[in-house]
Parts: sequence; C-alpha cells; structure tokens
Amino acid sequence: MSTGSSTVEAVRAERSRILAELLADVDELAAAALAAITREIAVYAAQGPNFLADVRDHVVRHYRAKLGVLLEERTVTHEDISFTRRPAMRRARAGVALADYINAFRVGQRIFWEAVVERAGRSFAGREAALSLVAELMRYADFASTHTANAYMEFQQYAAAEAVRESRDLLETLLAGCVPTRGRELAAAQAHGLGSDARTPLLVVIAVLAGPPAAFDGGADARHAACAAIARTVGNGVRTLSVVRQSEIVAVPVLGPGAGAEELCDRMQAVLETLAAEGIRLAMGISTVSAGVAQIPQAYQEARAVLDFVPEEGGVAALPRITPFQYLALKADDTARNLVDPRITALLAEDRARGGVLTATIRAFAAADLNLRAAAERLQIHPNTAQYRLRRIQERTGRSLRSIKDLVELLVAIALQDSQPALGPTLGPAPGPTNAGRERLATATDERHGRGDVRSCHEPR
Repeated sequence: MSTGSSTVEAVRAERSRILAELLADVDELAAAALAAITREIAVYAAQGPNFLADVRDHVVRHYRAKLGVLLEERTVTHEDISFTRRPAMRRARAGVALADYINAFRVGQRIFWEAVVERAGRSFAGREAALSLVAELMRYADFASTHTANAYMEFQQYAAAEAVRESRDLLETLLAGCVPTRGRELAAAQAHGLGSDARTPLLVVIAVLAGPPAAFDGGADARHAACAAIARTVGNGVRTLSVVRQSEIVAVPVLGPGAGAEELCDRMQAVLETLAAEGIRLAMGISTVSAGVAQIPQAYQEARAVLDFVPEEGGVAALPRITPFQYLALKADDTARNLVDPRITALLAEDRARGGVLTATIRAFAAADLNLRAAAERLQIHPNTAQYRLRRIQERTGRSLRSIKDLVELLVAIALQDSQPALGPTLGPAPGPTNAGRERLATATDERHGRGDVRSCHEPR
C-alpha cells in the first residue's frame, strides 16, 4: 500500500471519528450554542425559558441535519432543513429582528466549527479531516441561512399584510354577503383585487390541519405558517387575502387575466406539497369559480362541503378539477346504488377483483365515441379482443354498449362503484359517509387527471 493511499485512509478515518463524536455530543453542543447566543445577543437573553427551549431544540435539529449531510457525503436539500419554517415564524412573531435571528444562526455555526477543530486535535490527519469539512459546512450554512431568512421574511410580510384588523373584518364582511363600498374595508378589498366589479373571477379556498395539532400550541403555529404560504399565491398581480379563522384558513384568490382555475389549483397543490415537506399537512377544499365578491358566501360553502371528500392522508379537493357527472356520483347515496341492476353490480365487482379489464373497456369505448377500433387503440389491444369483451359485458348484464341508454347506465354504475373504497380482507366495517366521500373524490380526481391530486384529511370542525 502506497503512502499516499494510507494518508487518504487516515484522513477519512479521522473525519468519520470527528463526525461520530459530534453526533454523540449534539445535546451538549446545543447547550453550548444556546449559552453563546444568549451571551452575545441581547434580545435572546431577554426571553423566557419556553422561548430558549425552543431555540435549543432548533439548534439540535440543525446540528443533526448537518451531521446527516456530512456523514452521507451529499449536498444539503430543502427536505433536510424543512423544519426551519415554523421556528422562523415564531422568532418573527416574538419580535426578534432578522439581523438578530441570522446572527444567532451564525453563532450556532461557529460553536459547531469550534467543536470540529477541538476534536480534530493536532495530528496531521485530524487537521486535514477538519479542512475537508470546511467547504461542505459553508454550503450548508449558506443554503440554510438563505432558506431560513426567506421563511422569516415570508411570515413577516404575511403578518404585516394580514394580521391587521381590517383584513379579518373584510373577510367576515365578504362571508356575510356584503360588498365593501367605502372606508378601510374597501381599501383592503382593493388591495387584494376584491373590488366591487361583479366580473372579477375568484375562488374560495379553505384549508385545515391534517392530523392532530401540536400539543404545545394546538396547531396555531402550523396554521399561521400555512396561511402565510397561501397568502403568497399571487393572483391578478395582488396578494391573496388569506386569514386564519379559528381552526381553518380561508383564502380568496383572484384569477388574473388569462389565468384559469386549473392553474390556481395547481399552485395551491404546490403550496400544499411544500408545506407537507416541512411537516405541515393540510386538507384543502377549493370552490368553483365565482364572478365577483357577492358570490363569496356560496363559494365558501362549496369549499367547506368538498372537504368532506378529502381522504385522510392530506391533499387538495378541487371542484374545478371534476366534471358535473363525477360530482353527482360523489354525492350519490345508497338508494342510487340500490337502483343499479344486480347483474351490473356483480359484473363490476368481479371485474374489479380481477384488475378492471372490462371496466376499462367500457370507459375506453365511451371515450372513443363508440368507435371500436379507436377504443382498441386506447387499450392497446386487437379490435377482435375488444369485440369479445363487449359481447361478454352484454351477455353478463343484458346491456349493449352500442346503445346510448345502456352505455350511460353502465357508466353511472361504474362511477357509483368508484365512489366506494376497494374491499379487502383487512378492512373493518364500511366507513361512514365522510370517509366514503373522501374515497369518492380521490377516485374521481385520479380518473380525470391520471394522478393522485387528492391526498388530505381535515381536522374536526
């Protein structure tokens, strides 16, 4: 073995030793960092024990995230530091200036580096190992401080724009069906693009936390952080009116010229996914497009109602993403399902258990406007195979797919079947109406878009 390779191995061994020792001493390092922060930054020294405990926890999470990146020898990502949004919001709410907040971050990084140097010792391999960490530590610090500062500024902008009484009063006025005509409410409405113009297209979005709220604040921090993120969804060149209203977040985004409801739904989906990556899971309901502020109360009721269709995993339930036919199927009750011919029900249930080949054929035939060859191309099968399937369906159900009346009846039966969760041996009693509704929307949206756009639950209201 050459001397050069021996040196490289020695440096790598020292690097691993240093990082392992730091990981074992994370709590001790965090305590040292907290002591330095309170010693050097007056605003932190003036805070109470709960605030300082939160700071210490934040430092621990930063140190663990950084060590994870270093041990795995990879680049830091947004997922690694997704925990920083809510602490940044709490610092802003506590009145900590951004300069002090970033300074505290830098103090924490300095304490970490001093610990690296101390554990490196005086050996050549130890010092080289410490030097090998410099560039990676700088990258982490730059990335994390930028992300942290952005989260802080986002909440600060939200607080400046939304925490004023006028915004909350404005929302209550709009939900009561009134249109502001003068004074501060009118100014606030215009600032959010919600003037009295009856032609202004808008939607109402309602979001609630998915899962149990945090024990220490009842979910308040998560709601305000989510509200701030939703407020940044700009429409028509203005910030979206977004307000925390008890256990829910209510937003009224305005559609700008040339912008459609689908685009807005995609942007809300992106917000939800970003928040989910940061540990904030939401259920979100989006209304149909309304023409003007006078229709906001109705849109609000639509958004609340559609939350009942959201599955428990968390996500967006958007009315602009489903057809009237799908919506009617989602709202159907047991009577509608009992009206389906038992022969059709039996065929669909059996087909579902076998992979849904015949159901897919019915859908493809309808989508191809009753053109057998086009349906076969959609299914990537031979036309003779498609013809055979049509005969099987007719033999089993007594319905011909070439009859519009029969085809509609089959499509309705399929839609009603889709509204029910798949049966399985591990499932208990049938879910109640709310859970069934959630499964309905998940299925309908997947069918329309080819992807899982509905992935959320809502907390009890």
